[in-house]
Amino acid sequence: MRYLILSDVHANSEALKAVERHVRRKRFDRVIFLGDAVGYGASPNRVVDWLRARGPSMVVVRGNHDRVSAGFEGGEYFNRYALEAATWTHDRLSERNLEYVRTMPLGPIEVTPDLSVCHGSTVDEDAYIFSGYDAQLAFEAVPQRVVFFGHTHIPSMFTLRKVNGNQTLKARLISGRRQVIDLDESSRYLINPGSVGQPRDRDPRASYAIYDDELARLYVYRVTYSASEARKRIIQAGLPPILGDRLLHGA
Repeated sequence: MRYLILSDVHANSEALKAVERHVRRKRFDRVIFLGDAVGYGASPNRVVDWLRARGPSMVVVRGNHDRVSAGFEGGEYFNRYALEAATWTHDRLSERNLEYVRTMPLGPIEVTPDLSVCHGSTVDEDAYIFSGYDAQLAFEAVPQRVVFFGHTHIPSMFTLRKVNGNQTLKARLISGRRQVIDLDESSRYLINPGSVGQPRDRDPRASYAIYDDELARLYVYRVTYSASEARKRIIQAGLPPILGDRLLHGA
């Protein structure tokens, strides 16, 4: 099966539309969304409408911005810009979309016996996987060989191998317009497809992935979109300008 993997759209409808156009000629069987549909950006209803239209076959986990924007706890850990955006989002989501965000399930979720998904980490949806220590904890929390996660907004991969009885853990940043990575059947992987709507690896292009579990092959793509239009929409909505400015630099 081929999975379209999306994460961290953050109410950026311009980026989401660009990714949707980019995947039209690509084959995939199922969509997986790794959380943070809303927050920061100015188009929460457009993004949630798009997710809802995918139907029940889509695998969804909630993100921390989804949780706080839906009115649940956790906002005390946000910076003032993020909290202002979450409050703004909560007040503007339609009743139907607010209910959808409220009922997003907490990860990790087992997709298959070999594949699971989460937002931040398999141990905590608010935790970031940046270091080898973070990755080790995440690997230990679930049995699946391949785990997709989001939250950091950085396309990356951690590989856990056993060689002659010894474990090795390696980290890799994934960059470039298109990367094709063949996975080793004897290794375990934590994979971040990057952010659709708010990249933070100094590349402003939207990022997403396709995973073919039969071929054990990962495709990671970067897609140009009009970040200036997304920024303009943020400013017109009265949200903090810094939330739009960062889109121009992928920061």
